[in-house]
Amino acid sequence: EGMPQTLSSTSMFTPCGFSPHLHTSKEDEQGGLIFQDGNLTSASLDALIQHLIPTTDYYPEKAYIFTFLLSSRLFIEPHELLSRVCHKCIEQQRLDDPVLDKARIRKFGPKILQLLTEWTETFPYDFQEGRKIQHKTTASSNSVGALCFSLSLSLQAYWKKMNQLLQTLNQKLATLSHGQEGIVKISAAVSDKLVAFKSKPPSIQREILSVCSDPYTLAQQLTHVELERLSHIGPEEFVQAFVHKDPLDGTKTCFSEQKKTSNLEAYVKWFNRLCYLVATEICMPAKKKQRAQVIEFFIDVARECFNIGNFNSLMAIISGMNMSPVSRLKKTWSKVKTAKFFILEHQMDPTGNFYNYRTALRGAAHRSLTAHSNREKIVIPFFSLLIKDIYFLNEGCANRLPNGHVNFEKFLELAKQVGEFITWKQVECPFEQDPNIIHYLHTAPIFTEDGLYLASYESESPENQTEKDRWKSLRSTILGKT
Repeated sequence: EGMPQTLSSTSMFTPCGFSPHLHTSKEDEQGGLIFQDGNLTSASLDALIQHLIPTTDYYPEKAYIFTFLLSSRLFIEPHELLSRVCHKCIEQQRLDDPVLDKARIRKFGPKILQLLTEWTETFPYDFQEGRKIQHKTTASSNSVGALCFSLSLSLQAYWKKMNQLLQTLNQKLATLSHGQEGIVKISAAVSDKLVAFKSKPPSIQREILSVCSDPYTLAQQLTHVELERLSHIGPEEFVQAFVHKDPLDGTKTCFSEQKKTSNLEAYVKWFNRLCYLVATEICMPAKKKQRAQVIEFFIDVARECFNIGNFNSLMAIISGMNMSPVSRLKKTWSKVKTAKFFILEHQMDPTGNFYNYRTALRGAAHRSLTAHSNREKIVIPFFSLLIKDIYFLNEGCANRLPNGHVNFEKFLELAKQVGEFITWKQVECPFEQDPNIIHYLHTAPIFTEDGLYLASYESESPENQTEKDRWKSLRSTILGKT
C-alpha cells in the first residue's frame, strides 16, 4: 500500500485560513484558539500543538499542518515537538493501557500514520535531528519509536506500515545527504595572474562561446543548475535563518552544529559565481569585437532565461554586466545593440521595490498554475529578494502577541510565501542535461574583482587619474610589474 502523496496538491501550501472545527477541545473553551471570520489568528503554543493531533474523528487540515510545522520551530525544537506529539497521542488514546479499545485504535491508527507521513515528506530533516540527538537510535527518534511500538502492540497491522514509513524516511534522509555531496563544487576565483596581458595559458583558452554558442541552450542549462540547487533547500531553512539569530543572547539556545541553512548559502554562492563568470567572460577577450560579441550573447541568454521564467539566472547575468569593470568598457559597448539589454534591465529595475520584476513574477506564477507542461511550470524567483521579503516579514511583526499567544496570522503569511516557493522548486526540469556545459558553468576560472579591473584596464585603458593609479597598483600587486 503506498503512502498518501501529500505534496501533489498545491492547496497544501496556500492556506486561506482554517475553518474552526466542530469538535471543541478543552483549550477552545478556555480561549486557546482564537478565530476571526473563520480564520485562526492566534493561540497558545499548547493549543496549537493540540490542534495538530488527530483523534478518532478529527484530522487537521493540510494547510494547518504545513503552517504550524513550518513556524513552530521559532518556539520549539522540532525533535521536542515530535516527542510531545507522540506522548500526547499515547496518553489521549490510552495506548499504554493494558486493556485496549481496538475499535478506537483502528480509527486512530491511520490518522496518526498519515500525520507522520506528511511530516516526514515535507520536513524530513526534523527526524534526522532526533536521530543525532539520540545517537542514531534505530527508530527515527525515540518518541516516534515509542508511539510505533504502542500502536504495533495494539494492532499487528500497524507494525508493517510503521516499518514502511521509517524505511522510506531513512532512504529519503540518505538520498538527501548524498545529494548534498553530489552538488558540483563551485570553483573559487582563479589566480588573477592569468590575466597577464591576455597571454592566457593554454589551460584556460576555452571560453563560453566555444563550449556553447546557442543562447537558448545555455539558458536551459542554467535552468538545470538552478532547479538542481533549489531541490536541496528545505522549507525549514527559511525559518531556521531567523531562529538562532543571537547566539550571545543567553535566552536563546543555539544548535549550531546542525545543518541549518547550508543549502541557502550554497545557492547564494552560485548566484555570485554566475555574476563573476559573466563579467570574466566579457573582460577576457583581447579584441573589442569579440568582447561585444560575448556581451550580445549574454543579452540573448538573459532574454531566454526571462522567457523560461528563470529570474535568478537573469538577475545574475544583468548584475555581472553592470559590474564597473564591464560597464566602463565604453568602446566595447558602442559596438553592442543595447536596446534588448535596456528592456531586460528595465524588467529587473529595483525601483518601487522591484515593481516590474514582481509583476513579471506574478505573471509567471499564474502561467505555472494553469500550465499543461513542465516547460510552462518553471518559476525560479530572484532568490535574494525572496529571502529579503521573508526576512522583513519576520522582522516586521512579532512572533507572540502581548498575551503570550502565538501570532498565527503572521505564520499564515510566512507559509504562503514559503509554500509557493516549494511548489516551484518541485518542478521537474524538462530540458535535456548537457554535462559538458554544466561542468563549465561550475568550474570555469573566474577573476576576483581586482582581476576584473586589471583585465578591464588592459582592454580599454584608464580614462582618468583615479583609474590610472588603480591600474598601476593592480599591475604591481597582481603582475609584479612596475
